[in-house]
Amino acid sequence: MMLRVQYRNEHYDYVDTHNLDRLLVEGNTLRKFFGASERRWVNIYHDPIRGVSGYHIGPERRQGHMTK
Repeated sequence: MMLRVQYRNEHYDYVDTHNLDRLLVEGNTLRKFFGASERRWVNIYHDPIRGVSGYHIGPERRQGHMTK
């Protein structure tokens, strides 16, 4: 599946899901991507997203992992 992405330099492109995962892990390349399941632009700095191998990028929101 090809997804639309916006890089930090504000250029747009299409990447496959494998390359999207690679870009997310590398960091500091992407600004946002259009999430097909969300049907909206996902901002990688503000929206919770899943990284490669299920690692979560963003704040932890599960009850068992919250600090008191």
